[in-house]
Amino acid sequence: MGSKLLPSHIRCLPNENTSSHERPNARCVRAGSEFHNRQPECTKPQFSGSLASRCLILWLKLLSIGEAMNSCAAINIVSPTQFDRGTAQTPGSERRAAIAPALGIASAIWGGLFEVEPGSRTGIHHHGKQETIAYVLSGVCEIRWGEKGESVARAKAGDFIHVPAFLPHMEINPSNHDSFRWVVVRSTATPIVINLPDNAWP
Repeated sequence: MGSKLLPSHIRCLPNENTSSHERPNARCVRAGSEFHNRQPECTKPQFSGSLASRCLILWLKLLSIGEAMNSCAAINIVSPTQFDRGTAQTPGSERRAAIAPALGIASAIWGGLFEVEPGSRTGIHHHGKQETIAYVLSGVCEIRWGEKGESVARAKAGDFIHVPAFLPHMEINPSNHDSFRWVVVRSTATPIVINLPDNAWP
């Protein structure tokens, strides 16, 4: 079909993004009027078939990931009778694992309890690349640390403790009557305990 004739006071301008012969993309303005300087109206955006396909594929992938997570994820409750005493130990103390691969729990971190009996102290040790966060459940503990054990501090029930990686330290129970107990979280799934000789400090 031929193009429709337009009144003499209307003329078509080609769209800036198309060639002059593509009439469907042309815009019409009224010659000699304020419409001459008017910006072209925006057209309604349309999705191409390829873009719509990509969006659909992405949505299906996200849906399948969500379903997989829902089917595999679970909350684990670990009772004290299930705690594992087979975890790495330091003389003078006892550690019990609660969140660990040995208990069938896949986790990026380790959690458990730490206890030192009245009047006891641990050996000098550090935890390699692991960082440790502890919460004092009960009792009072004295902590020594440093290259020569030159630094000392006390922590009581309700306090949090942060032990940096590779820092040699020792826990001491100054009480002759009460144990002290910590809840401990380590930054890797399996605890690292490197026990040092007793003469490491003067």
